[in-house]
Amino acid sequence: MNNDILKPVFRPRRLRNNTLIRELVKETKIQTSDLIYPMFITENSDKKEEIPSMPNIYRFPINQALEEIQNAKELGIRGVLLFGIPSKKDSIASSAYDDEGVVQKAVREIKKNIRDMLVITDVCCCEYTDHGHCGIVKNNNVSNDDTLDILSKIALSHAKAGADLIAPSDMMDGRVRAIRHVLDNEGFENLPIMAYSAKFSSSFYSPFRDAAQSTPQFGDRKGYQLDYSNSREAIYEAILDMEEGADIIMIKPAMVYMDIIAKIKAISNIPIATYNVSGEYSMVKAAVKNNWINEKSVVLEILTGLKRAGADIIITYHALDAAYFINMEF
Repeated sequence: MNNDILKPVFRPRRLRNNTLIRELVKETKIQTSDLIYPMFITENSDKKEEIPSMPNIYRFPINQALEEIQNAKELGIRGVLLFGIPSKKDSIASSAYDDEGVVQKAVREIKKNIRDMLVITDVCCCEYTDHGHCGIVKNNNVSNDDTLDILSKIALSHAKAGADLIAPSDMMDGRVRAIRHVLDNEGFENLPIMAYSAKFSSSFYSPFRDAAQSTPQFGDRKGYQLDYSNSREAIYEAILDMEEGADIIMIKPAMVYMDIIAKIKAISNIPIATYNVSGEYSMVKAAVKNNWINEKSVVLEILTGLKRAGADIIITYHALDAAYFINMEF
C-alpha cells in the first residue's frame, strides 16, 4: 500500500501550530470596550454590602460606587449599568421617578466626578414597588398601559439627571415607543434607548432578585417576560422594538440563549447587547470556589462565545475580572 494515500490533503492544524499564528487568525476577540459592568446602588447603607449569592458583587452607597467605577475605568471598562435600591417602596414605584431618587443622585455624582464613563440606567419598577412586579398592579395583574406612563416618567428623570443611555427592562408592550415619544418631546431626542427586547422568564435571575430585593410578592413574571421555549416570539419582540425606535436591542439571559443572539443578529442592523446574568455568574464563581474550573479560561471562553454568537455589547458581573484577564493577555 502507498502510504502517501493516507496522508491528509488538507492541514488546518498549520494555523494552530503556535500562539502567534493562532492570535493572527483568531476570528473573535474580546476587548474591555465590549463590556458593561452592572452595579447595585443603595441608599439603605453607608458602606458596601457583599451579596451572599454573588461573590465579589456588592450593594454600593453612592460614594463607594464612585471608587468602584474609577477602579473599573482604570481596568479599561467604559460603561456601567445602574440598578437602584431605594429606602422607600410603594405600589406605584414613585421613588423610581423621583428627581432625588437613588439612581438619579448616582448619575449626577458619577457625571460630576468621573470623566469618559458611559452611564446606563435600568428603567423598571420592580426594585421600587412593594409588590416586586415590573409594573402597576390592578386586580392582581400587571397593567400594561398604566405602566407605560410610569416608565416614561422614570426614563425622563434619568435623562434629566444626565444618563447616557436608557435601558427599559420591564417587557411591557409599547414601552420603547412611549419612552421615545416622551424623551423627544422633552428635548432628549439624541438620548439612545437600549431595550431589553428578548428578556426571558428565567431561573437564572434568582441572585439578582436577592441583590435588588425585587422578588415578586405574589405570582411570577411569566405574564410579561418571554417563555424560554420560544425563539420566534423573541425575534418578533426585537423587530417591534426596532420599529418603535430602539437604538440597541438586548437578549437576556446570555449563555443558554446564544441561538437567540445569533438569530436576532441575522435580522438586525443595529447593535446587539446581551446580559450575562446573575445566576450565570454565580454558577461560575461556585465552581471556581470548589476548584472545579479555571476562572480565567472559563470566563474568557464564555464571553468570547457570546461575542461569537453576535453580541456587540456584553453586560456581565465578570466585567472587572474579565478586564484584568484581558489585560494579562497583552
